[in-house]
Amino acid sequence: MDTLQYVKWLRGSSPYINAHRDRTFVLMLGGEAIADPNFENIIHDIGLLASLDVRLVVVFGARPQIDAAYAAAGIEPSYQNQGRHLLRITDDDGIRLVRQVVGDLRIQIEALLSTGLAGSPMHASRITAASGNWVTAKPLGVIDGVDFCHTGEVRRVDAIALRRQLDVGVIPVLGPIGYSPSGEVFNLAYEEVAAAVAGALRADKLIALDEEPGVLDERGDRISELSPRELETMIDRRRQAAVGSDELLRQLTALHDASRAGVRRCHLVSHTVDGALLQELFTREGSGTQISEHSYEQIRPAHRDDVAGIVELTRPLAEAGVLVERSRELIEREIERFTVIELDGLVIGCAALYPYPEEQAAEIACVVTHPEYQGADRAEKLVRHLEHQARREGFAHTFVLTTRTSHWFAEQGYAATEVESLPAARRSLWSPMRNSKVLSKTLK
Repeated sequence: MDTLQYVKWLRGSSPYINAHRDRTFVLMLGGEAIADPNFENIIHDIGLLASLDVRLVVVFGARPQIDAAYAAAGIEPSYQNQGRHLLRITDDDGIRLVRQVVGDLRIQIEALLSTGLAGSPMHASRITAASGNWVTAKPLGVIDGVDFCHTGEVRRVDAIALRRQLDVGVIPVLGPIGYSPSGEVFNLAYEEVAAAVAGALRADKLIALDEEPGVLDERGDRISELSPRELETMIDRRRQAAVGSDELLRQLTALHDASRAGVRRCHLVSHTVDGALLQELFTREGSGTQISEHSYEQIRPAHRDDVAGIVELTRPLAEAGVLVERSRELIEREIERFTVIELDGLVIGCAALYPYPEEQAAEIACVVTHPEYQGADRAEKLVRHLEHQARREGFAHTFVLTTRTSHWFAEQGYAATEVESLPAARRSLWSPMRNSKVLSKTLK
C-alpha cells in the first residue's frame, strides 16, 4: 500500500473508529486460533483496538491443547452427546489437565498482550489484562446414567465486576472454566462462556474467530450478513449433517444464542487471515459474516456522541465549498438541531432544521450522506423526515440555501425564490460571496 492509499484507507476508517469507541466487544478465540501462526497478529490487532478505546473481553478455548495433554498423559478421552453438542466427560485426572492447560494458555495470552518492545506493533501499548472468578458454574451431573463429573455449564456471569474492569481500561481474559460456590472448578465449553458473557454485558459485538472466512453458501462463497432466523436454519441443517464434534457448529450456535440474548452484532471472522478482524470492523466490505436482527439503520435525533461523526461527514464538503463550514464547537452547540442516520453505530447521514417561528418557516441545512452509503434515497429520507418534523411543529414552509444541489432540491419539490423571501434573521446571514440559491417548499 502506497502512502496515498494508506491515507485514503485511514480517512475511510475514521467513521468506524468513532463508531466503535467505548463500545464493548467480546472476542471468542478457540484453541485452534491460539495455535495458528497468525495468532500473534491477532494479538497485535487486539492491542490496536484497545488503543482506539474499544472495551474488550477475550474468551479463549483450549480444546486441541487439552486433547494433546490427554494424549501425552496416556489418557483416553471420553465423550457423550448432550443437548446440542458432543461434550468431554472430565474426570479427576482430566480436570487436573484442564486446569494446567487453561492456566498455561491464559499466561501465554497475557504475556503476548504485555509485549512492548520498541519496533513491534505493541510498542508502548501498555495493555493491562486480568483474569478472575467472574463465571459461576454448576455441574452437568448425571444424565441418562452418564456422570459428566467435572464438566459443567454456566450458571451466572458477574457482569458488574467485569464492567468495573472495563471501566478502568483492563482487558478481562476468561478461559473455558467456571467456579462453583463450593469451590469446585468445572470444565466449560468456551463458546458457552463467550455467549453468556456477551449477553450479560449486553455487549455491542460478539466476534468469533474460526478457520472459515465467515459462513459460506452452497457454492463456497462468503455470506456477508445473516439474520438470526437465517442462521438458525443453517445451524439446523449443519447439525443434521454433522458427525461427531463440529467446531464451526459450536461457534455458530454461540453467535445465535448471543444474538437472541440481546447482543446487537455478532461476527464470524477467520483466524488464519492476517488483518481479517480489522477488515471486518473498519471497512464497508468486511471480511466475515455478520449476524444481526436487522440492519439497525435508523433516523433519529442527534446527541453529543454524534458530534465527531457529523464533523467527519461535513468536513470534506465544507473544504470543497459545498457546505458552509461549521466548527466542532458550533455543531456541539447546535446538536439539538441535527438529525442523523445511524447504521450499526456509524453516523452515515445528517441534516439540520433551523426554525424561524415568526415567519412560520424552517430551514433545512447541512444535508449530507456518507460517500460509501449514498443511494437508497437516504438524503431524501432525511429531508422528508425534517419536513414532517417542521409540519408537526406548525411551520408553513421549509427552505434551503444551496450552491451546488439546486436541481436535486427541485426534484424534491422545492422551487426557486428570491433572497428577499428569507426570514429577516436568516437574510442578514446570506453571503454575496457564496451567492447561494434559495429554494422553498410549502408544507401541506
